[in-house]
Amino acid sequence: MKQEQIKTLIDALAASDLAELEFSENGSTLRLVKLSALAGASAAPRQPAARRSPRHSPEEAAPLDAAECLAPLHGVVHLQPAPGEPPFVQPGQAVEAGQLLCVIEAMKMFNEVRAEREGTVRQVLVRSGEEVEAGQPLFRFE
Repeated sequence: MKQEQIKTLIDALAASDLAELEFSENGSTLRLVKLSALAGASAAPRQPAARRSPRHSPEEAAPLDAAECLAPLHGVVHLQPAPGEPPFVQPGQAVEAGQLLCVIEAMKMFNEVRAEREGTVRQVLVRSGEEVEAGQPLFRFE
């Protein structure tokens, strides 16, 4: 499969009401699943990347008004535009809805992760260059 084909399939899935898409060609199979489908939100519209998460121990429990930004896909996270440059966001920084938080590199494509709502970055939960899984918390907001 060519990168252009994969990008076209990703765009088609994102623009549709489908929860997943599977495509086979020449013995290769590509299966794409929306993050909302993985979270079990079949009847709800696409879930935003920032949401509450109860998975942490009491010592790291977030305040009730806190939210997390989750990785939308598996890949390598980049917290700054280039090595040696300042990060997109830092703890204590106020962010607006739609502001670029980081980039996740997957299959030589760079996918922007943007804030779903305004708030203040409380904690950065990953390091630049680290491999992340889909659904893994990247940032904590208040």
